[in-house]
Amino acid sequence: MEIAINILALLFGFTIMEGVAWFTHKYIMHGFLWSWHKSHHEPRHGMFEKNDLFALVFGSIAAILIIIGSHNLDWKFFLGIGISIYGLAYFLVHDVFVHQRIKLFRNTKSTYFSAMRFAHKIHHKTTGKHGAEAFGFLFVSMKYINKFKKNKA
Repeated sequence: MEIAINILALLFGFTIMEGVAWFTHKYIMHGFLWSWHKSHHEPRHGMFEKNDLFALVFGSIAAILIIIGSHNLDWKFFLGIGISIYGLAYFLVHDVFVHQRIKLFRNTKSTYFSAMRFAHKIHHKTTGKHGAEAFGFLFVSMKYINKFKKNKA
């Protein structure tokens, strides 16, 4: 039973983070912490931007859960691992694939990944705090997949 709970905690941590990331992006990053996030909507000067502080916040939460849960390897440990795996996926997809902060994965034939890049470009058409759309990270809604296909045709 404990193994099942731990696996569920890991899967929950990974899965729930997409909703947490969407909510945080729409209402916090484009809200009261725009002062951090706006660096992501401006030309980058150097490897890092103020927006990267969000990774430290989420990473700290995951690290605390892992540390607290490491004594017994209980559900808190696995929840932290799930959040960390999401963070790695986010980094690879958003920072490496979409924004090319590390020049890897430049080309794709995948409609889904191309639509993901397309949706993020739509998000970045708005350089201000208000008026943006497409706040998701790993999940791309059919709206943007269909827009990508229409734009491609």
